[in-house]
Amino acid sequence: MPKELLIIDGLKTWFPVKAGLLQRTVAFVKAVDDVSLRVRKGETYGLVGESGSGKTTLGKSILRLVEPTAGRIVYADTDVTRATKRELKKLRRRMQIIYQDPYASLDPRQTVGSTLTEPMRIHRLVSSKSEANKRAMELLRKVGLSEEHLHRFPHEFSGGQRQRIAVARALAVDPDFMILDEPTSFLDVSVQAQVLDLLKDLQKELDLTYIFISHNLSVVRYMSDRVGVMYLGRIVEEAQRDDLYQSPEHPYTYYLMAAIPIPDPEFQKVPRLLSGDVPSPVNIPPGCRFHPRCPYATEKCKTEVPSYAGSSTHQVACHYAIDFDKGTAKPRQDYLPQVSGAQPAA
Repeated sequence: MPKELLIIDGLKTWFPVKAGLLQRTVAFVKAVDDVSLRVRKGETYGLVGESGSGKTTLGKSILRLVEPTAGRIVYADTDVTRATKRELKKLRRRMQIIYQDPYASLDPRQTVGSTLTEPMRIHRLVSSKSEANKRAMELLRKVGLSEEHLHRFPHEFSGGQRQRIAVARALAVDPDFMILDEPTSFLDVSVQAQVLDLLKDLQKELDLTYIFISHNLSVVRYMSDRVGVMYLGRIVEEAQRDDLYQSPEHPYTYYLMAAIPIPDPEFQKVPRLLSGDVPSPVNIPPGCRFHPRCPYATEKCKTEVPSYAGSSTHQVACHYAIDFDKGTAKPRQDYLPQVSGAQPAA
């Protein structure tokens, strides 16, 4: 089994809510709340959930673009949460991110050549301007663009081309690990397929490890090896891709899967809609945080935080084993010990 490249234990990222003349902290937005996960070298770990579930904040916390409130992040045996500025600079060369919006992630005042060569100079990966330009041209060819694009500005490109430039910029510093934050959601469907295939090809060629963040479950299924489902700041279910999509065990995951459209106009799908809205991360419900929207919730769900249950390859945070076809639920008997340093997920 591949080595664990990224280890996260009990990660919290809370944002203070201030009020009054003195701007005192009156509450916290618990964007990420006790998340623990492992990412193995060479795999793609998919992260799904509704908007506002904390996926992007988790990604930024891993890179310390947002400072975590508590918990531990270890990348390649280095504690990211305690790294100094110098250590963090070295880590960020190995850990890159591709943002959701290609129209906002590129500096409109920089040419493509400048965008690609600047990180090379910052990390001292090249010794001369000609060497930097040569590497930039190689990167452009690698992502499906040509050398003539080197001297153009971002506004001269389409959305798909801009995202390819963003991919080339991330690759400019020879990273091992990349966070892909909904990298295709702004693109047309045909262009999405091209960019996704490009990312898969680059992963094989360069031995990259991905965390793929998206709310598009079909795209996550295509890209990922394992999938974690986030709800209101916590991971409620984690499993191998096919296992999760074929046999979801958490009610939230089940309703997410039921919402995937079937590309067949003659298929008659029974609507299974999830009622209610995601609660505020400032005022999280006690017990299982999904219970206000769960059709299987009991009094126990309203007061007790469920532990992880299931096998070592498929874990779910739910008090009950649920038969979604029959609409029945029975208490689980397969609880697992908690991950060291982590709190129960809900």
